[in-house]
Amino acid sequence: MSANMIWINGALVAEADARVSPFDHGVLVGDGVFESLRVYDGVPFAWRRHLERLARSAAGLGLAMPDVDELRAAADAVLAANDLREARVRITVTGGLSPLGSERGTAPPTAIVAAGALRAWLPTADVVTVPWPRNERGATAGLKTISYADNVVALAYAQERGAGEAIFANTRGELCEATGSNVFIVHDGVVRTPPESSGCLLGVTRALVLELCAERGVATEEVALPLDALVGADEAFLTSTIREVQPIAHVDGAALTAAPGPIAAELAAAFTALVARTSDP
Repeated sequence: MSANMIWINGALVAEADARVSPFDHGVLVGDGVFESLRVYDGVPFAWRRHLERLARSAAGLGLAMPDVDELRAAADAVLAANDLREARVRITVTGGLSPLGSERGTAPPTAIVAAGALRAWLPTADVVTVPWPRNERGATAGLKTISYADNVVALAYAQERGAGEAIFANTRGELCEATGSNVFIVHDGVVRTPPESSGCLLGVTRALVLELCAERGVATEEVALPLDALVGADEAFLTSTIREVQPIAHVDGAALTAAPGPIAAELAAAFTALVARTSDP
């Protein structure tokens, strides 16, 4: 088997030869941003949207954004070198070499592009609400940073309870998001999802699903929701780049009425058709 090839700061290298300094600010304090893209038949999906969000996240941290054309060439090179057709590709940008502490140094950012095989998802997801809130007023709210320790702890909490995803409320007790997914509920035929003001990350797939709802005449609302709206929903689903549209079957052990419900099933099929129609919607 050939070595897994990684792109770092302009060079394509074997994983065994890849090096990131122990003084990199991403390693030291989690100072960095990233995007993960689903790859269909060798082509990263929704490239423009993901790179626009990467730029927003980088700006939010005050990081310089690498050249977008260079990143695309890097992604294509990594996928080709690893002979990956159905995969995920991740772009990571960190604060680069820095002092030991929160202060960022003067070195340019570290940029990494890596790819790997996909995991298989179950047809439905069981979720657990966790006791730790998202801070909707935090400095990094709504940014896709590499500071994922809260998500690691929350997902382990969910898995210990037999679930596959963890759900956060925000400090106001409102439904916010999952560790790597956005949350939608359906009630009386209306699709609802927490707004940006909840502190959630605005997912690329979330936006595409809202657009698909508009195209298909499905009523939607981006609105603050109480946390218990999830267990009381007619149906609910998660969206993310890798999960796509995944219906929720159980919330804290309680079964929802339908999984998949009719609207989740319709939107999942519409998303599959969108992927077949265009690689960069």
